[in-house]
Amino acid sequence: MSEQAIQLAVFCFVLGAIALITYIKCTGENRHSTDSNKEYFLAGGGLTWVFVAGSITLTNLSTDQLVGMNGNQMMLLALWELAGFVGLMVLAKVFLPVYYRNNCTTTTELLERRYNSKHVRALVSTMFLFINVFVFQPAVIYTGALFMISMTGIDADLMTIAIAFALVGAAYSVLGGLRAVAVSDTYGGVLVLGMGLLIVVLSLMAIDFDFSGIPAERLTLIGDSASPVPWHTLLTGMFLIQIFYWSTNQTITQRAMAAPTVKEAQKGVYAAAFIRVIFIPSMVVIPGIVAFKLYGDIGDQAYGRIVGDLLPSWLSGVFAAAIAAAVLSSFNSMVNSSAAMYVCDLHERYIDDKPNVRVLSGIATTIFVVIAVIMVPVYAQSDSIINLLQELWGLISMPILACFAVGLLFRNVDYRAAIFAVIFGVLMYACFIWIWMPLHYIHMMFCTFFICVGLALTVNRLVFGNRAEFIGLSAVGEKQGETQEAMPAA
Repeated sequence: MSEQAIQLAVFCFVLGAIALITYIKCTGENRHSTDSNKEYFLAGGGLTWVFVAGSITLTNLSTDQLVGMNGNQMMLLALWELAGFVGLMVLAKVFLPVYYRNNCTTTTELLERRYNSKHVRALVSTMFLFINVFVFQPAVIYTGALFMISMTGIDADLMTIAIAFALVGAAYSVLGGLRAVAVSDTYGGVLVLGMGLLIVVLSLMAIDFDFSGIPAERLTLIGDSASPVPWHTLLTGMFLIQIFYWSTNQTITQRAMAAPTVKEAQKGVYAAAFIRVIFIPSMVVIPGIVAFKLYGDIGDQAYGRIVGDLLPSWLSGVFAAAIAAAVLSSFNSMVNSSAAMYVCDLHERYIDDKPNVRVLSGIATTIFVVIAVIMVPVYAQSDSIINLLQELWGLISMPILACFAVGLLFRNVDYRAAIFAVIFGVLMYACFIWIWMPLHYIHMMFCTFFICVGLALTVNRLVFGNRAEFIGLSAVGEKQGETQEAMPAA
């Protein structure tokens, strides 16, 4: 048997083993109603902290991180992962208790309860859907396909591999719901972490742990104003970005909302935060820096090339399976959360309040997957995929975070004021991206957040005649959740 055939056999065996273990684990669970929102999108509230941590970790850690961050070939990008610790702590201590007290299926459901309007919920959900379907889903399968080609040198069209990822990832989401997604994430996550750390060690050994000859600006954690992450952005928008991503983003928080209790969910988030600080930073920067010393500035091909050159041939099939697991995890997580937002936030609120959840989710997923595949060639033209993704996040992240902040911290704010502020924030940041960016985009995200908060409160007072009352997070408790139960469903 040829070496390539052995690698393919190992690849198929590992992915097949993960699928089989996932199937056994999921079929062994008691399900109250396989077609209910809670069962399909929140695994019936049955995820233990281990699966919460595993799914959060692998949903975030995929080829857009491994390929994109290593593609910058500098230490600075580790700051994104280190700052993520703050976002996870805010999720655990601030947002999770509120989500659980209000019995939310989606993060945007909290907005409906706070503003007493389904329209603000629908707007924010639509924005999340847009960024998922048109930005992150195609980016994940594109970077996954790119990595497979770079690492293995396989003679296959990039679109063919991307389509394969899309189909398999969608199958997990449609057939098993969040339970299958989270379980496969956890088992695949162990494999990805192990292989990713092995690549770090092999990379360091390849240069004898000698970083001489690498420019100092690629080895520092204190970036100047011309770097991707200037040091002063840590004082403005960086932590707001992390709070948005980890605490309000349905793709991430959906896992934490699927535990039986808030304490179990918090344990999972703490474990994910520990993994993020201890293991992830080295995985997303060291191989890229070593690749710079070995090959020069080769951008997004750095990770795939160094893995292909340094990994023993007998392990390449296992590593390819690990990367495939990471791609499938991120993709099926996004697809499942997108379906949840469409079904719960849009279809049930405006079209049919009692649909067949499994069938409707399958139809929505099919549409989302087709769009993602069509968008793959667009991302193939990007110079740096990770920088592009972070900039595009700014279109929705700060307006949405401002909407959550006003809703949670203030009482007596008209939903129309919040909607106006969100739309204005999106348009304003679009101008920053495509017309005039006076400061670094992270600074402008910081400005966008506070402008949106101020605008919502101002419009609420001057246009709708309401005086907002600051209540702080301490007032968003049991009583608020109880009073909202009497709110009309529409």
